Amino acid sequence: MMLKVSDINVYYGSIHAIKDITFEVNDGEVVTLIGANGAGKSTILKTVSGLLRSKTGSIEFDGHNIDHTASHTIVKQGLAHVPEGRRVFLQMSVQENLEMGNYTQSNVTMGARIEQVYEQFPRLLERRKQVAGTLSGGEQQMLAMGRALMSQPKLLMLDEPSMGLAPLLVEQIFDIIQNLNKAGVTILLVEQNAHMALNIADRAYVLETGKIILSDSAKALQANDAVRKAYLGG
Repeated sequence: MMLKVSDINVYYGSIHAIKDITFEVNDGEVVTLIGANGAGKSTILKTVSGLLRSKTGSIEFDGHNIDHTASHTIVKQGLAHVPEGRRVFLQMSVQENLEMGNYTQSNVTMGARIEQVYEQFPRLLERRKQVAGTLSGGEQQMLAMGRALMSQPKLLMLDEPSMGLAPLLVEQIFDIIQNLNKAGVTILLVEQNAHMALNIADRAYVLETGKIILSDSAKALQANDAVRKAYLGG
């Protein structure tokens, strides 16, 4: 098992944001968390990556407990988090952003990893000297994903990768996610576009007000009347 989250509870001050959340991600899977804005999806990813702490329970990644592990150490262990809003370094070039993603790895092999990223994202190769702040939203999303891949993750967590993108770019991003998974990267995906997310996922969890209310195979949830009505437009 790649990731096992057991009975986590997270608070923002007095607000109980995440309530008794338990789920797992197996090696090689694409697992998606779907739900309305404010359901707690991003909070879960931040807690797994060490940016927030749970009051209870445990988080195991690749067989190791990471409850109290620093975020940079979690990255070094093989878990990368692409946050909502991309968060690229806007004043740096594409190439410099990718180099920043290498901080947990050896500089000796950095050039080879950058070339691998450019193979996966040819648009970034074309823009390699361009300042990241001048890229389109889709290009910034590709850069954020490419930067995360520089750490050679076993598990890649993606938070709203399609947000603000035109439909054609959304399709491209989801094609890239599928290709990364086929290349051996396990994916945990948070996504407002439930239709696209369920199309590529193996399994899914549905969140509502900080709780998991449904979990099943993605195919079964696509056929679930309640899910179809709430998240798939009928």
